[in-house]
Amino acid sequence: MNINDQQDEIIEEFQLFPDWESKYEYVLEMGNKLEPLDDSSKTDAHLVKGCTSKAWITADLVDGKMHFNADGETAIARGILALVLRVLNDQKPEDILNTQLYFLERIGLKDHLSITRAQGLESLIKKIYQLASQYPHD
Repeated sequence: MNINDQQDEIIEEFQLFPDWESKYEYVLEMGNKLEPLDDSSKTDAHLVKGCTSKAWITADLVDGKMHFNADGETAIARGILALVLRVLNDQKPEDILNTQLYFLERIGLKDHLSITRAQGLESLIKKIYQLASQYPHD
């Protein structure tokens, strides 16, 4: 599934929830399913700087596609990580770099985050783009 298909699928899922509280619970549930990072990967090199709570992300290129692993100190950080990785994981570096992430606004996530959490989300996206730019792309 390509990036826009993933984004559209998430938008459709979020439309099923009657209110933001239900959506928030869904984000937390997604975070609970996120595979934890090994402690050896929780280093400054993998730290997402600018997040309210600590979050880490690692990346590898597997068969020409980016594979990310991430973890966060808090349930909401883990949920946000899981949500973003659902869209960008296992995509080609050039596809990631050429993508506009529109789903975050359309599901209302940005409107329901504190200023510092929203800044952390932007830092996460910048970190992912920075990681993707390290690999060959067209």
